Amino acid sequence: MNLIDTHTHLYAEAFDEDRDHAIQKAIAVGVEHFFLPAIDATYIEGMFALEEKFPDHVHLMMGLHPTHVKENYYEELAQIGALFAGRNFSAVGEIGIDLYWDKSLLKQQQEAFHIQIKWAKQHELPIVIHCRDAFDEVFEVLETHKNENLSGIFHCFTGTLEQAKKAIDLNLKLGIGGVVTFKNGKINQFLNEIPLTEIVLETDAPYLAPAPYRGKRNESAYLPIIAEKVADCYGLSITEIARQTTQNALGIFKNHNIS
Repeated sequence: MNLIDTHTHLYAEAFDEDRDHAIQKAIAVGVEHFFLPAIDATYIEGMFALEEKFPDHVHLMMGLHPTHVKENYYEELAQIGALFAGRNFSAVGEIGIDLYWDKSLLKQQQEAFHIQIKWAKQHELPIVIHCRDAFDEVFEVLETHKNENLSGIFHCFTGTLEQAKKAIDLNLKLGIGGVVTFKNGKINQFLNEIPLTEIVLETDAPYLAPAPYRGKRNESAYLPIIAEKVADCYGLSITEIARQTTQNALGIFKNHNIS
């Protein structure tokens, strides 16, 4: 079984004690590729080190996370944006809008989102979207960029079926993670109404661990648990879920030469 974790923060402090072991553990259960979203410039060194150590497995995105958009966001964007000129990334992410923690910087988050979508189009890369308590605001920005060059993943999708269809119409795949295993996660109630061709799997490790590990540190090694729940939702084998979601992910990250 070959699985792709399309969203995992393996460079996070939560893995400082056993990072290599966590990666090897995931590989051992069939997770072959790890796509790492960026947060801000402070994590770049750790991300590069992981890619260098696991070049056949670790693939990097670059971007400014909406919760790290502060008053100095232009300076941060300049530092991050300059990296695209010197090396390849798999995507621009994670980017978007988060109004859960702080609503006061909405305008700055919107502007950073616009700028980074333009980067993605310029470099012919997909985007990976973070959205929390901000579906209307995220879609408002995305609609202004809608064309055949817009593609990517709506990370940790927890919206309604209507919002799912809206995201798919914007040429975005839905990132399905540990929330699908939660009793109150809701997405499991209509996931089978979404074509399997439109989803990818993710963990968002170390966050949002699936049941029965909810509340503990999440790991990429738990991706088969998510795949198993998705298989149950669709009434298909986990092998078929792995095959199709891997194909979907490879289609999104097509400019990143993996197989």
